[in-house]
Amino acid sequence: MRGLAGAFAFGLVVAQPAQAQTTSFEATFDSALGTETRAPRTFEAVYETGFKQQIARLADGSNGRIGVAVLDLATGQEFSILGDQRFPMASTSKIAVAATFMEGVEQGRWSLSSEFPLLIPARSEPFSSVKAPVRKGKYLPASQLIELMITRSSNPATDALLAAVGGPEAVNDWMRRAGIEEFQLTRDIATLVRDDGEIDPATAIDIRDSATPRAMTQLLAGLYQGRWLSKRSREVILGAMERCITGKRRIPALLPAGVTVAHKTGSLNNTSSDIGIVRTPGGQAFAVAIYVTGQGTRPARENRIAQIARAVYSGYDDPQGITWAQATYGSGEAAAKALP
Repeated sequence: MRGLAGAFAFGLVVAQPAQAQTTSFEATFDSALGTETRAPRTFEAVYETGFKQQIARLADGSNGRIGVAVLDLATGQEFSILGDQRFPMASTSKIAVAATFMEGVEQGRWSLSSEFPLLIPARSEPFSSVKAPVRKGKYLPASQLIELMITRSSNPATDALLAAVGGPEAVNDWMRRAGIEEFQLTRDIATLVRDDGEIDPATAIDIRDSATPRAMTQLLAGLYQGRWLSKRSREVILGAMERCITGKRRIPALLPAGVTVAHKTGSLNNTSSDIGIVRTPGGQAFAVAIYVTGQGTRPARENRIAQIARAVYSGYDDPQGITWAQATYGSGEAAAKALP
């Protein structure tokens, strides 16, 4: 006990600057207890492979937050940078809207031939109302609305389908029943776009209309693997994603010929994103979600998305990176499980 008492006496009597005093006290305390002197702790992420280090460099957040999540659809192996941090979904949320609508088709509540009106924004000042006013436009069949929503990112088509399913809460409910928690759709698209710019996503997190990159790869994986919807419903959604004409400078931009990309983009103030399923010519697939904020300009954000997507793809050829494996996925009606 003498050594321990001496250690406390030493730490209390000798007057030093606060930092030096703490360091001296801890060193003496360790010595008295026979423990090793501790090195300062670091909370920096450590990436053990060249593949992960490259993604981390490309996702450097010094000019704005960047979130990346990758999920190997054969092995279930995951990798992420800020994968559990919320980012603005923007139009990437439209995949969840489509899934919610297709559940209604399977339940017989409506069909792909059911017609709904485009909901076109009426002029209003930002933040002047809880919900932005809209007017009804042309009636279109649901199949065409889904095509417009995903391939061209049509906001009036999205709000038509969103109103049909019961609004944002209906989509949130579908996601919760699917087991995906880190997702929240708060507003319709007309209101989201009208009030855009209130918060800078590069430096702050707005929980409204946000999701984590990992949540979005979970959504993509579940659709691809037939966890919730029938084969026909998945073909409608994933087929439209393959025909997406927005975001040519994003995930698909730097990928080799022969690679198939089914994706959905998102864009709002100071943020650009792209989520999708990438399939190699050999048939392997991975889900990726990339959310980029800041970077100075939209072209710079898009270039960062393209570089990250290419690095992820190339990583699968790196013997120190992720190794592909084969897997059998549900491909028929019986593979789809109805949500509770």
